[in-house]
Amino acid sequence: MNEKTAKSVSKFLSMVLRHSPETIGLKLDENGWADVEELILKCNNRGSQNQMTAELLDYVVENNDKKRFAFNDDKTKIRASQGHSISVELDLKEAEPSEFLYHGTVEKFL
Repeated sequence: MNEKTAKSVSKFLSMVLRHSPETIGLKLDENGWADVEELILKCNNRGSQNQMTAELLDYVVENNDKKRFAFNDDKTKIRASQGHSISVELDLKEAEPSEFLYHGTVEKFL
């Protein structure tokens, strides 16, 4: 897998699954899930030089260092895991925070 292609696909998926599914005519359900077959079909109908495949989606989901995307159990649906600007309910369980929380900040911004 070409890493440049994977990065390009990841950026495109972020835009579509987090912010603007309508740009390719995709509809997300209330939990942010998109049908994988529909996503592939609509991506390939855009006329991009990179054809979307189930294998390419699988590679991007599995190898994204920030785990930005997830499949459902049978890999028929995909969604962004975080950072939505559209309204979705991710059904995340509420938890008590740890006693100490840390944030990685570059020293010049302290």
